[in-house]
Amino acid sequence: MTLLDIIIIGIVEGLTEYMPISSTAHIIFTLNLLGVPEDSFIKILIVSIQLGAILAVVVLYRNKFFDFSRITFYSKLIVAVIPALILGSLFHPTIEAVINKPVYIAIVLIIGGVVLLFVDRYFNHPTTFKEEDISYRQAFFIGFWQCVAMMPGVSRSAASIIGGMQQKLSRTLAAEFSFFLAVPTMCAATGFSLFIKNWDNGGSTQKGYEIIMSTPDNIKIFLVGSLVSFIVAILAIKLFIGLIQEYGFKPWGWYRIVAGFILLLVFSLTDISQG
Repeated sequence: MTLLDIIIIGIVEGLTEYMPISSTAHIIFTLNLLGVPEDSFIKILIVSIQLGAILAVVVLYRNKFFDFSRITFYSKLIVAVIPALILGSLFHPTIEAVINKPVYIAIVLIIGGVVLLFVDRYFNHPTTFKEEDISYRQAFFIGFWQCVAMMPGVSRSAASIIGGMQQKLSRTLAAEFSFFLAVPTMCAATGFSLFIKNWDNGGSTQKGYEIIMSTPDNIKIFLVGSLVSFIVAILAIKLFIGLIQEYGFKPWGWYRIVAGFILLLVFSLTDISQG
């Protein structure tokens, strides 16, 4: 992987992590289009590059994350992340198997786009407009909705936002709570990838952080990708909030459908040519 490759990947991660269009799908497709060969380091990078995007939310919403007097804020996030921790540990092998199938992910991208076309119509009677008014019950069910995104291509952001709106949160509040929930969720996923999971690295078994630290190039790629995703994510979060307030989720639905069909065509033709 070249420096230009990781800059492109960092931009893709930062732009797509908090938008309802599936960052994982976009990164996998981008890696395929760039011709980057898949190995354990690349699989780790797909997850760990989220660190930059995580930091972007913490920086933008630092008044909430570092106001330790608001214990209910943290407790609601803990309640909401519990379903993902349990189901993620149970279905991790299945999830990894699907990540290697870009055609299937393109199909999921299209299906998710169709769903987004109708979200604003069906969940248009919110009763919760402030973060402090979110109940623990609402937080827990939003966490279950987020688990739908374990299927690559669904989008963690889309699933948790739809879950928030189904739980009567306003469109803007659902998006913001999705951002908050991303921090413990992605920290858990990244921590598992870096410090718990054993990876096959050329015949030897290593932790993710050991593979990243194994060469200067790996360290540079990891740091550059995280930095780029951090900068781009800050801009993307601000842009996304403004756009959903103005236009809702229908534009994202059409984007997913068009992108999904284009990518489905590209990878189907690739499979035919290789066959």
